[in-house]
Order: sequence, then structure tokens, then C-alpha cells
Amino acid sequence: MRKYLKNSLLFLAAFLVLTAAHALPDLSTTTFQDEAFLELRDAVRKQDSAKAEQLARTLSDYPVPSYVEYYRLKSRLETASETEILGYISRYPNTAIADRLRNDWLLLLGKNGQWSTFDREYPLFQLKDDFQLRCYAMISRALKGEDVTADARRLLDVPRKNNDGCYALISTLKQNGRFNADDLWFQVRTAAEGSPVAFVKRLGILAGAQPAEVSRALEVPATVLSKGPGSGQAARQVFILALGQLAKKDHQQAADSLRGVEAQLTPSEQKAAWAQIALPASISLAPAALSYWKSADGAPLSSHAQEWRVRMALRSHDWESLDAWIDNMSDRLMNDVTWVYWKGRARQSLGDNAEARRYFASIADQYSFYGQLALEELGKKITIPGMAKPVTEAEVAPMAQNAGFQLALKFFSMNMRFEGIREWNWQLRNMNDRQLLAVAEFAKRSGVLDRMVNTSDRTREEVNFAQRFPMPFKDNMKIATKELGLDMSWAYGLIRQESRFVMHARSSAGASGLMQLMPATARLVAKKIGFVDYTASQINSLETNILLGTNYLKMMMDELDNSETLATAGYNAGPGRPRAWRNRLTRTVEGAIFAETIPFNETRDYVKKVMSNATYYAALTEGRPQSLKKRMGKVSPP
Repeated sequence: MRKYLKNSLLFLAAFLVLTAAHALPDLSTTTFQDEAFLELRDAVRKQDSAKAEQLARTLSDYPVPSYVEYYRLKSRLETASETEILGYISRYPNTAIADRLRNDWLLLLGKNGQWSTFDREYPLFQLKDDFQLRCYAMISRALKGEDVTADARRLLDVPRKNNDGCYALISTLKQNGRFNADDLWFQVRTAAEGSPVAFVKRLGILAGAQPAEVSRALEVPATVLSKGPGSGQAARQVFILALGQLAKKDHQQAADSLRGVEAQLTPSEQKAAWAQIALPASISLAPAALSYWKSADGAPLSSHAQEWRVRMALRSHDWESLDAWIDNMSDRLMNDVTWVYWKGRARQSLGDNAEARRYFASIADQYSFYGQLALEELGKKITIPGMAKPVTEAEVAPMAQNAGFQLALKFFSMNMRFEGIREWNWQLRNMNDRQLLAVAEFAKRSGVLDRMVNTSDRTREEVNFAQRFPMPFKDNMKIATKELGLDMSWAYGLIRQESRFVMHARSSAGASGLMQLMPATARLVAKKIGFVDYTASQINSLETNILLGTNYLKMMMDELDNSETLATAGYNAGPGRPRAWRNRLTRTVEGAIFAETIPFNETRDYVKKVMSNATYYAALTEGRPQSLKKRMGKVSPP
């Protein structure tokens, strides 16, 4: 008996040691502590280092010391020593926040040209998701004598908002003779497509133009155009820049200005000038844009411009041009599922059915808008794939014991969604399908359905569509959609895209709740349906948000030809915009063509994802194969 008790006590002691070793940290805090912590984050964002230091001292016992120390160090990073920074990283190895600090430090090292330290630390940066750091890394390679010209051209072919690293790279390549005048002016024109004006001006000056002339081309382009192209290359390029700026307001006037002086430009400058007019004309969906692109054929184009050139051929059903222009895209774009699908459609329209099927088959296994459409082109319908074997409690248990997931939940409870998502996603790196499904199940049990959806979406071989396409609040949704005659699957598809089922989701624009209603929209809908007691505080209520959101969706249907495609666009961008986009059609087009040629990036992506979601939801709820193509329908001019 004594031996039995001794062994039991030893077992218990071992169990307690093991449990303690894997015990989760206690993240319980007081409201006062959390408020001070949020103030600390805001002080750092406002670059108030004195206040940050003061607040950090009051949080010495806060249960998330890695973040308190990060904010404290971040607030004075420019003066912090290398020893301090490396000390922090070594105290919190392999954590999201330490990787974030390394990101911040690398930006500073690149800006200050501290290349030996940069080269040592950059390979240790794990997320590799900072575009500016890619520019700085390329500068370091160039300064060592490596020819990075081709890589730089590929990297810099889209406009960017974070530009210090990009400018430094372009300047370096100019200085070492790798970028010539044509390269520099291409960068100016690319930046003019969407980068801040100040950056465009800097590049124009770097390319050799007078600062005042660049400013006039960007701000009052008509004054530049009235003087003609001028004699030198810089003057002609400023003239071309001004054409693009004028075309954003009046493409016809810009085209007339070019035609009057076209002979004064070199052949390559003529093509670049037409491209400058063609892009804004395309974004305004002007029918003349296609002819502008044909006049620009052979001009170097950014990826953004390459896509819009193909979209205008698509909108006009010019399959021959579309086929050729996709072949001229960058490798990255050519391999994108969007252009693989439309390349297949082009080959199909030109009579090469075997090649078309090859393109469709290469993407038909993808659970996405174009994967679904490709499947239909192969003569199949959209169905729900076989479900993965349910995860076991033994698979879920380690996820519940993961300190990173617990920290993410803590941040979600404090409405620190950016930090929470970063911590959550950090834990998902290198997980296999079974682990991801287990994490998704843990997310469901923890009430964070958006993380369940996003995590489950990452699996490749084992899929669980119940996780990917949940249907919470089903009774509420059935009642709301049935009374209005709406397709519940469509409404669920919209919610999945809008909020990922986060009850108190709030967008940067101020939209709230499951169906992401703007305050003014909610008031308007409440008034129209006779909801006399509505107050703004009710917008996040489950019943109220679904009531107002589904009614707004019904209003979009009534205003926009009873078309789910148009109504989805209207829900995101307002009813006036899809109406205007439809009015500029010169022929009836498939719903997929209409969606792909929506000028707003956000709305274009939104419509495709909502309609794809709705098709899968219909397959789940109805238990029969579905057609996305039929759901998209056709869109005709008035």
C-alpha cells in the first residue's frame, strides 16, 4: 500500500510538472489596464514617445509584456541601440511581434543604408510581406555589383503607396547606369496610375524634368498640352504625362490633343501617349478605349494597364485581341486564375477547343469564382466536395492550449482585430490540413467564425465546407429572406464576404454589423420600411442588422433589373454606379464579363466572391448541383 501511494504521488507530481510546463498564461486583466494598453498603442501610432514611455511604466505587470516592450521600443526605434533590439528579439523568439519589430528595424536600416546589418537580418524576417523591404533588399544586391535590372522592372511595374524604398531603388539603378531614361519615364507613368502625387513629382525630377513642369502636368495638364510637346525628351515625356492626367477627366479631349501633335513624337512616344489615354478611358468604361489600346500596341505597360487592356477587349468580345494581349502579360498575370480562364475562353471562341479545355482543366479544381466557371466550361456543375473526416478531441486539444491563439482571442475581445489576426495567422504557418481543420474547429467553439472560415479556407486536400461556409442565425435568415422573396444562399454569400459573421464588425468607412451597413443607409432603410423606433445604437443587433440588410438587398434587386450580379455591386458601391457601368455597355454581356470589368477594385473582387459564395451555399442548402454562370446571368444596356 505504501509503495502504491508513493508511486501515485510521484505520478501526480510528474503530472503537475507537465501541466505547469504547458499551462497557458493568465491573460486576465482589469478594464483600467486594458485602457492603458490601448492608449499606449495609440501613443506609438501618434509618435508620442514621452506618453508611450509614461504609459509603459504603468503596465509593468500587464500579462502581455512582449507587446508592452514592443510599443516602448517602437516609440524610440531610431535612437535604440542594436543591442536593445536584438535583446528584445531574443527574449521573444519565433513570435509575430518580434518579427514585426524586425520588420520595423529593417525599414530603418534600409532607409539609413546600413547594408551589412540589413543583409544579416533580412533573411531572418519570416513574413516577407513588406514591399519596401523587397526594394531595399534589391538595392543591397545592386550595390554589391549584381545586375538586378530585370528583377527591378518586374517588381516596380505597379503603382505603390509606400514609396521610400521604391524611390531609393529607382535612384540607385539610375546612378549605376542600369535604368536609362526610358526606364525612368516608365516609372513616372506607372506611378501616375495610382501613387501619391508627391512621389510622381519626385520621379519626374529624377528623370530629368523641371519641378514646375511636372507639377503643371499633374495639376493643370491643359496648360502643358496647349504649348505642345516641346523639343527635348523630358519635355515630350511631361507632355505625355499631362495627356494621361487630362484623360482622367476627358479622354476625348486628350485624344484630340494627341492627334494634333502626334507627328512631333517618336514612334515609341506615340504608343506610350496612347497608353496614357487608354488606361483612364478604360477605367471610365469608354467604348473608345479599345481603339486607344490598339494605337498603343507595343508600348511598355504596367501590370495594372495590361489587365485593363484585356478587360476592354473582353467587354467588346474582341477575342482575338484578348488572346494576343494575355500572351503579352507578365508571367505573374498569365498564371493568375483570372487570365487563365479568359485565355481558355478566347481559345474556345477562336475554335481551339482542345487548348481551351487544357486551360479550364488547369484551374477547375480551385474553389473560387473562376475555378467554378472553368468547371462549368468542362460540362460539369458546382457541387460540394467530399467532406474531410471530422477532427477528434485529441486534434483540437493542442490548439486550445496554444498560447498564440489565446493571445489572439484576448486581442479580439479588446477589438484589436489587426493584432489578433496577425497573432492567429502566425500560428498557422507550416500547419498541415488536419491541424488547420482542428484550429478551425477551435475557432468555432471560441465563437470567432471569421477565423474558422479563414483558417479552413487554407486547406488543400482535406476540405470541410461546413467550416468554410457556415450558416449561423439560420432561423433569423430564413424568416428575413422568405418574407422578402430573397435567395437565402445569396444573402449568406454576401454576409460571408462582408463580415465573415463577426457580429460587431466595423469597417474603416464606418459600416457595421453582420451585413456591414453604413449609418446613413441603415437610417434610410429603416425609414422606408416603417421602422419608426430605430436608433443608431441598434445597428449591431442581430435581428435589426439582418432586417435592415436584407431589406437593403431587396431594394437593390428592385432598382437593378432583379439581377443578383447588379444588386451585389449596388450593395457594395451604391445603386448609381452599377447602373452607370451597365449604361456604358454597347452590347449584352455575360454577368462574369460585367463583373470582371467593374472599375472599382474592391467592388469587382466583392461581386465575384459573393456570387461564388452564394453558389456554394445553394449547393449546401439545396443538395443539388449548381450553375454559377446561370446565377450571374447576363447584363444588357438599357
